[in-house]
Amino acid sequence: MGILYIVPTPIGNMEDITLRALRILKEADVVLAEDTRTSGILLKHFAIQTHLLSHHKFNEHGTSAAIVERLKAGQTIALISDAGTPGISDPGFFLTREAVMAGVTVQCLPGATACIPAVVASGMPCDKFCFEGFIPQKKGRKTYLESLRMEKRTMIFYESPYRLLKTLQQFAEVLGPEREVCVCREISKVHEESVRGPLIDVIKHFTNNEPRGEIVIVLAGYNSKKDKGTTIKGEKL
Repeated sequence: MGILYIVPTPIGNMEDITLRALRILKEADVVLAEDTRTSGILLKHFAIQTHLLSHHKFNEHGTSAAIVERLKAGQTIALISDAGTPGISDPGFFLTREAVMAGVTVQCLPGATACIPAVVASGMPCDKFCFEGFIPQKKGRKTYLESLRMEKRTMIFYESPYRLLKTLQQFAEVLGPEREVCVCREISKVHEESVRGPLIDVIKHFTNNEPRGEIVIVLAGYNSKKDKGTTIKGEKL
């Protein structure tokens, strides 16, 4: 049996990759990449010449069986995404599950991911938190947002800059405009920024300053002494 390595890659600064990750990428028989063009830049930067194969959400169901066979034949395969840890709001779960079910050894290296730096730097409690990833865009969005009303843990979301204002406004409508939030933008990059405060203030900031780049939202949990909550108005969000 071979080994499937889940290898985190930098979300911004190239120096965030680990020495072990570099070794695995060099020693692997093949590297599976979400986008071979993006990952090609990474490998070239570190003078890694391992062969790249495309593996993304549009082909993973059709290619995973063949990859598992290669693993069973003894190959070492490294899986990477465009940035961060594969499987965390990125392709990787399906192949990992198939490999585990086939008895293949799967090892995930520790490394870069956007959610942990965001929640730690937010200043909010991080002894307990829940990672929610991307919010449903249409079906189930209203019910989903309502379900967050009484969540006491700090919550972490990924969001597009094009939808950030809409999402913050809906949080304010459902959870109250005074709920604390931290919007982390471009983590580990040149223009890294964290905007903290009540939802109403952060909404004003991004109304006046167009949001750009990769965004993580860290939202405070429910506090019975501070939050009165509101209701969602209308049928559509």
